[in-house]
Amino acid sequence: MIPGGRVNPKQMRQAMKRMGIEQEELEGVEEVIIRTADKEYVIRGAAVTAITAQGQKIWQVIGEPIVRDRADVKKAESGAPSAIPEEDVQLVAEKAGVSEEDARKALEECGGEPAEAIIRLMSR
Repeated sequence: MIPGGRVNPKQMRQAMKRMGIEQEELEGVEEVIIRTADKEYVIRGAAVTAITAQGQKIWQVIGEPIVRDRADVKKAESGAPSAIPEEDVQLVAEKAGVSEEDARKALEECGGEPAEAIIRLMSR
């Protein structure tokens, strides 16, 4: 707890620097994806800060996640056909400037990863 309750941000940065704590804002972050065994958290337009303290890097992510079930990923790994979410198909088609059919095909080739599908389609 900080005595007095209020601290000048400039003084706080100076105190952190004296303690060997560095802070860096990452610019231009488009999305952050966190995958667990059964869920996927996609945070688009996230504010990301990297904090280095005692040789360790701490990543702070601020934003509202879209939570998806990873059942589709498990089906793909087992060889069963996966259902590509319609919103992903529309996103890829819009961003890459292709038809929904081409977008769906690219998503299937990329294991359902929208970013990879967009890059693949735009590099053709």
